[in-house]
This record gives sequence, structure tokens and C-alpha cells, in this order.
Amino acid sequence: MRLLLINPNTTDSITALMAERARRLVEPGVEVRAATGRFGARYIASRAAAAIAAHAALEAFAEHAEGCDGVLLACFGDPGLLALKEISAVPVVGMAEASCHLACLFGRQFSIVTGGERWGPMLHEFVASLGLSSRLAGIRTVAPTGAEIAADPERALALLAESCRACALEDGAEAVILGGAGLAGLAERVAPEVPVPVICSLEAGLRAAVAAAGLHAAKPTSGSLAATPAVASVGLSAALARMLEAGG
Repeated sequence: MRLLLINPNTTDSITALMAERARRLVEPGVEVRAATGRFGARYIASRAAAAIAAHAALEAFAEHAEGCDGVLLACFGDPGLLALKEISAVPVVGMAEASCHLACLFGRQFSIVTGGERWGPMLHEFVASLGLSSRLAGIRTVAPTGAEIAADPERALALLAESCRACALEDGAEAVILGGAGLAGLAERVAPEVPVPVICSLEAGLRAAVAAAGLHAAKPTSGSLAATPAVASVGLSAALARMLEAGG
């Protein structure tokens, strides 16, 4: 099985962090191919950056998805997720999408902890788009961004653990998602300090993507995620333009 991990921000070190951890998590026989956004923000922390990242994710898919059995959109917030599902013939799983659904298996309500204050409203909107607002106990953001946490994780561990504990003890969460590409691998380090399960968003997305790819399900032929009609374009990368012009 070959899985494409798309990091739609433009920081190669974040891609390397996630790819290294993903390769340690998957079973033998699963190859993880990683791609970084060619343009856009170094780290996604606003709606504007997320909108640009959706385009970058589509381009990365067009450039690198050939021969892959599944795709993981490895950005918490999943920019461009439905567009990727629409144009892809193989399963596409979003890191945030998978984390939220997994969290619902652990209890009635879940919370999210992530870096960067602007992610609070953005993630409320995202959870609503999944139809899970009634399951959300709360969202807590810490001052360092995900990029800053990735650069110095030791400095952020106590702050993240404190926020995760507050989700459980004050907000009533029965599971907590530690969300963000830059936070990959930190859930297991804060979990001993938290009285409910702590979910790593990368691991949740990775395992869901592998499971979806393993089903070998056919591309929908009806509905909103069926193959797209052919359309001409202007100003796109050659690979993405060809994909749109070919349609489904």
C-alpha cells in the first residue's frame, strides 16, 4: 500500500516531522510518500492562509498522487478536503476529520487543544461542518503557534498538558484531541497528565487513511463527490490543469 501525506503549508521541516512519525506508526508494507505545499504560508493560522493551502493541497495531489492507494491531508483544519475527495479516485482522509470522529468513540463529548488563537473560531466552524457541534465540549488554544511548538516542543509540553487537563476537568470532555501538524507525537507525552484519552491528530488521520485505502472502495458515481466534469483553466500548474481538463 502506498499512502500520500500532503502537508499544505510550505515548511519542509513540518512535513519531515510528520513523515518520520508516520513511517514509524504504519505496518510493514505501507509506504508513506510525503509532499509539501509549493506556495502559501509557512504555517497555517488564519482563514486566508487556509484558503491558499487548499489550492496548494490540490496541486500537491495532482503532482504526487499517481500510484497511491490513499491520501492523508495532514493539516488540522483540513483545507481543501472536500475538493480533494471530489477529484480523487482513491480515499482522502483529513487529519481533523478523522480525529473528531475517533474522539466520538471514546465518549459523549470531546475537546480540542491546538496552537494559535485564530484556530478557535476556525475549528468551531469546521466541527459544525462535520455535524458534530453537539459533541464538542470546547476548544482551547495556547499562545504558541503550531510552528513554534514544533520548533521547541519541550517548552510547550506543560502548557499543552494543562490545557488538556482543563478540557477534562472544567469542560467535561471525555476525550481530548491534540490537534496540529506541528504537535505530531506530543499526545503520548502529555497523556499521563490528563485523566481522559488524548488523541494525536496525525496518528488518528494516518490510521483512518490506511483503513480507508484497505477497503478498496470504488469511487462514487453519483452524489457530490462523484467524478468532476472536464473544465478548462488558466494559470494553474500543468499537473492540476491536466487533471481538471481530463475530468473524471
